[in-house]
Amino acid sequence: MTAFTALALQVRTTAVNAAADPRAEIATAVGRIGAQLAGSKAWLGPDLRLVVLPEYVLTGFPMRESFTEWRERAALDPDGPEYASLAELAARHEVFLCVNAYERDEHFPDLYFQASVILSPGGEAVLRYRRLHSMFTPTPYDVWDRYLELYGLDGVLPVARTEIGNLAVLASEEILMPELARALALRGAEVFCNPSSEASSPELTPKAIARRARAVENLAYVVSANTGGLAGIAIPGDSTNGGSELIDHEGRVLARAGAGESLVAAAELDVAALRRARRRPGMANLLSRVKTGLWAEEYARHDGERPGGLADGARDRAWFRARQAEIIKRLYE
Repeated sequence: MTAFTALALQVRTTAVNAAADPRAEIATAVGRIGAQLAGSKAWLGPDLRLVVLPEYVLTGFPMRESFTEWRERAALDPDGPEYASLAELAARHEVFLCVNAYERDEHFPDLYFQASVILSPGGEAVLRYRRLHSMFTPTPYDVWDRYLELYGLDGVLPVARTEIGNLAVLASEEILMPELARALALRGAEVFCNPSSEASSPELTPKAIARRARAVENLAYVVSANTGGLAGIAIPGDSTNGGSELIDHEGRVLARAGAGESLVAAAELDVAALRRARRRPGMANLLSRVKTGLWAEEYARHDGERPGGLADGARDRAWFRARQAEIIKRLYE
């Protein structure tokens, strides 16, 4: 199958920061997603094969919670009941389901990661990506040596080769990081799933511009699911609402949703056409024109964010901000 329908399912998020029973709230969120997934499949038909959910759709995001508190309140176990329920939904509706959630790892008991997991129609996790760029959340780069020892570079930059194409994930603001998208594309990624929770606007936002740029640069599709409203914390609920969209490999918008919970951001992706474009010589074939050796050498000259910042354990939010200030000083002074 090289042509199929993809959906950026725009769903409301209920934050668990102040919930009396956060696990019950997460279970309720899974149930609501199941109902909306069933409705979407019935509406869009059997060609629906890929569904991308918004960023942290089950829990919202941490505010002032410590690592330990948020890990206990909101982070899932990789083999836990929440993933099992979502995998059952993927199997029941015969879709690849991309979900973004906070996640524990037994090897890093003081931390959590923001993970994007793609569950197959067979009910299996065919991709698990832990976000590499985050302002206040731990990333694999913060425990780099140990993480590589455990998972290798393929576990850091995974691409799932499936019957509908090669799938990868750019989580939220990582759409602004061209190096990550380029690395995944060089590894074969054809469809970028982009779970997000962002301010939408009738005008092009930085992330909307970046989605178009990443698609064109890498000759790839982008399926970006935004939140359909945010409840449960003291932020206006429509601050992250609407604008889920699908972009083709020439930067064209295939579909875009307005505000609220919606299945409007759905369109056919033709992977065969994308593959023809990737194999066609010409100026537009930017992926084939990358001078990888040049940029590897140049990047190595610059002292940006250093790996292993959390190798000795958890830090508070102030540490992350101080780290960034120190990096800026090194880069510009």
